[in-house]
Amino acid sequence: MIRKATLQDLDQLTLLFDKYLVFYKRPSNIEKQKLFLKERIENNEAIIYIAFDEKIKDKAIGFTLIYITFSSLLLNKMIILNDLYVDSSIRKSGVGEKLILQSFKLAKELGVDLVRLRTAKNNIIAQSLYLKMGFERDKLSYTFDYLIK
Repeated sequence: MIRKATLQDLDQLTLLFDKYLVFYKRPSNIEKQKLFLKERIENNEAIIYIAFDEKIKDKAIGFTLIYITFSSLLLNKMIILNDLYVDSSIRKSGVGEKLILQSFKLAKELGVDLVRLRTAKNNIIAQSLYLKMGFERDKLSYTFDYLIK
């Protein structure tokens, strides 16, 4: 089952979020991560979908964190599928695909033309899922980041 996350899901969501960040070599900081997620939910700054195990209904197994923004080129809203994580014990079971489909459903509901995501260059498993789901690698632009210190 996949549904929109609420504050009642915060503990389980934070544990999954921590695993996601550790996967990307970020330090574990449960308190800070929980506050970050709580603020996104309370301030309606993100839409978070959480997936639960079909057999153990109250066990969270994955999530996606989505931001709604705008595209000047499209003259419309767009969705940034910023974070997607499925617990390693249940990967390749279709949960990631269902979470992505949920983001597509949201896009249609909002009249959004584009769902965008980024992933690490070495995250080949995720890349194959994204290509399978119809995402295309951007051939026209590069992403540049500047980290404020």
